[in-house]
Amino acid sequence: MAKQTKLFYFIPYVMWLALFVVAPLILIIYQSFFDVNGQFTLENYKIYFTSGTYLKMTFNSIWYASLITFFTLLISYPTAYFLNKTKHKQLWLMLIILPTWINLLLKAYAFIGIFSMNGSINHFLEFIGIGKQQILFTDFSFMFVAAYIELPFMILPIFNAIQELNPSYISASRDLGANNVETFRRVIFPLTLNGVKSGVQAVFIPSLSLFMLTRLIGGNRVITLGTAIEEHFLVTQNWGMGSTIGVVLIVAMIIIMLVTGEKKRKGAKHK
Repeated sequence: MAKQTKLFYFIPYVMWLALFVVAPLILIIYQSFFDVNGQFTLENYKIYFTSGTYLKMTFNSIWYASLITFFTLLISYPTAYFLNKTKHKQLWLMLIILPTWINLLLKAYAFIGIFSMNGSINHFLEFIGIGKQQILFTDFSFMFVAAYIELPFMILPIFNAIQELNPSYISASRDLGANNVETFRRVIFPLTLNGVKSGVQAVFIPSLSLFMLTRLIGGNRVITLGTAIEEHFLVTQNWGMGSTIGVVLIVAMIIIMLVTGEKKRKGAKHK
């Protein structure tokens, strides 16, 4: 009976994966081998790896995703650390997660209003005598908004990792004479590294393919592979080239997951 129950729940799960994960991947890979006229070709991959434009887009995507991940981590780790020490930490965590319930497009338009020439930031700058500045459609505005949107996805896994940390390890470190800095460097951070890796995955991978923010906030000054995919599918109708870039992004995401994934211990096999 238990076996039938497990099978009952397992079948919908497999069907979901097959229809919404495996099938789209197969279609993207399949479509990448066809040109605009529907002819089978390897030219898409040749163009991608020999074109300076696409290689520059790849570099830009990795560079901006790395910067967004770095600044997000820089804010998230101290936030998650001190959040664990607060009295009402679950309430504060809920307030941090709450913005993820708001549609991305609405948040983007909200920041357009804040960063525009007649927005609240420029009104404040004008009030203190600095004068209006071009904030919207800059690299700063793009990375700021992207980091703000991705912030909860970095904080949550780090928060969980710190919360699961055994306090006796910290006490033992203090008893052995380690100061706060040494305790953090040798005990707390290494034991919460899996949370950091999960956060890096959750932020870096989506940041590789941002296209809405590059248009609305970056003003197309920031060109990434996500922008190129949107152009090929919606403007030039070159689905083959768009799919090729999509395949490259999928491979890059798999590499990131392998690099940041939890390593199995050698002795685990013998247990």
